[in-house]
Amino acid sequence: MSTSVEGKPEVVSISPLLKRLAYPATAEIRVSADDIASAFALIFDNRLSDIQTAALLTLLHSTGKDKHPDVIAKCSHRMREAACTVEKSTLRQVVKKRGQAEGNYNGGLCDIVGTGGDSHSTFNVSTTSSIIASPFLMTAKHGNRAQTSFSGSADVLKAIAPIAPDIDAVTAENISKVYEQTNYAFLFAPNFHPGMMYANPVRRGLGLRTIFNLMGPLANPVEWAIEARVVGVAYQALGPVFAEALKQAGAKKAMVVCGEEDMDEISCAGYTNCWRLTAKPNPNYKPTESEDGDSSEEDEENPRQIVEVDTFKLHPSDFGVPSHPLSAVYGRKMPKDNAEKLMSILRNQLPREDPIVEFVLMNVAALLVTSGVCEVETSNMGPGDDGKVITERGPGGGRWKEGLRRARWAIESGKALEHLEKFIEVTNKLN
Repeated sequence: MSTSVEGKPEVVSISPLLKRLAYPATAEIRVSADDIASAFALIFDNRLSDIQTAALLTLLHSTGKDKHPDVIAKCSHRMREAACTVEKSTLRQVVKKRGQAEGNYNGGLCDIVGTGGDSHSTFNVSTTSSIIASPFLMTAKHGNRAQTSFSGSADVLKAIAPIAPDIDAVTAENISKVYEQTNYAFLFAPNFHPGMMYANPVRRGLGLRTIFNLMGPLANPVEWAIEARVVGVAYQALGPVFAEALKQAGAKKAMVVCGEEDMDEISCAGYTNCWRLTAKPNPNYKPTESEDGDSSEEDEENPRQIVEVDTFKLHPSDFGVPSHPLSAVYGRKMPKDNAEKLMSILRNQLPREDPIVEFVLMNVAALLVTSGVCEVETSNMGPGDDGKVITERGPGGGRWKEGLRRARWAIESGKALEHLEKFIEVTNKLN
C-alpha cells in the first residue's frame, strides 16, 4: 500500500464510480456489485476521504443498490477480508473437539442476529437466545453497541452484574482459548473489524441507515466456520433479499425471519414470514479425482449440494405457546434493566408463561431447528429431560415444538447460565 508523506494511506479517487452511480441514465458503463465492493474495500484501509465515503454510502442508499443481494454479499465479503485474521486450523480443531454433533447438526458454530432498525425496541432477544442455545450449539454471537435501539447486544452484556464478561478482551488471537472452555462466545465487532473506525464518523454524521446496517449478519469474522444461523430483518422486502445474499455468500443452513409487524425477530404477537435455506444433494454432481474433502474449496461449477429457499409462515401456536401483544415484551429500557431481565431468565426466576420468556424461547427454537439438532428420535439431554422427543412437524417441515422443549430445558437445567458464567470467567482472565 502506498502512503503519503505523513505516513497515512494515500487516498484513492472513486469519482468515476460516484458519477456512474449519480447519473445512471447517461453512464456508458453500468455499475456492478464488484465495482461497488472494490470501492467499499478502500474504506477499511482508510483510503477514501470522508467526503467520498459519505457520497458512496448516500448514493448506494438513494439508488437502492444497498438492497441488492449481490452488493450486500460482496461488500460483506470485503469487510470480512479486512477483519482481523482468526487462525482457522486451531479454531477448527477446538470446535471439532468440543462441538457435539446431534441429529443433522455437525457441531459447527452458529449465530442468531438481527439487522435492527425495526423501531419496536423489544428486549435483547437475539443476545439472550444465543446464550440459551449454547448448551446444544457452539455459538459465535457477533454484535456491537446499540445503533438503532436503547440497548445493543454489547451494551446488555457489559451491564451484567455483579461481574460482566470482558468482551473487549476477546480477540482474533484468543477466541480459540475461549471455546476450549465454553460453547458460548461473543465477538465484539470493533475488536475484529478495526477498519470500521474510518467509517464510523461518516455514519454518525449522515444520520441515515446505510448498507453497514445490513451487513452485520454477514460480517461475522468467523463466517467460514458458521454452520447455521437465524437472521432477523426489519421489513418484509428485505426477506428474499437477505435469503439470496446468504445463498450467494455460501450459507447452507440459515433462516431469515421477519415478524408481520416488520420486526427482526420471530413475533410473539402473530405471524412471522420465513425464508429458510437448506442444502440438498446436487443430482448433477460429478466427483473429480482432485477432491480433498474441503468444502471451502468446492467447485462452484460442480457443487456437491445445491441450496434451496423455502418460504412459509410461523405462528406462536406452531411452537406450542400462546400469542402475546408486543406491548407485553416492550423493551425500551436501558442496558442495566435488560441485563437484569436477561439474568432473571437464565436463572429461571420468571414464570414459565412469562411473555418475554416465551418470546425468547421461540427464537431459540428457530435456531435449534435451523441447525438440525432437533432431528433426533430419542433424547438424552441430562437431568430434567424426560426423553420424549416431540416429532410433530409444523410449517416448513420444522420440529418447532421440539426446539422450544429443548430451549426450556436449557434454562430450567441451568445449562445456559453455566455456559454464560464460564464465558464471564474465561474472558476476565484473558488480560
